[in-house]
Amino acid sequence: MLPKINRLRKKKDLGRVFKKGKNVRSPVLYFKILKTKEPSSRIGFIVSKKISLKAVERNKIRRRLRESVRAALSTLKESWDIVIIASPRIKKSSFEEIRKETEETFKNINNV
Repeated sequence: MLPKINRLRKKKDLGRVFKKGKNVRSPVLYFKILKTKEPSSRIGFIVSKKISLKAVERNKIRRRLRESVRAALSTLKESWDIVIIASPRIKKSSFEEIRKETEETFKNINNV
């Protein structure tokens, strides 16, 4: 579970990231990032019904994403608002693949 300070939950915050944020794409995940002046980075997750109509599967994917972000959060050097959107290919990906993609993307975000 992500600490409460690292969660991006409000609709207006998500909208701001979508409107003003930059796109970073990896094979399985799509990231919208926006630099902020907040004390810590905040992350939101979107797993749509295009991925699966079953809520159980979508929640499983969300749990995997949260855990991979929690492990890689320390690699972010600055404060960011990040929305992670899962692509349909995520269903065939293992947790290790998701974790590696998240870590690599977070390392690249520091260079943006």
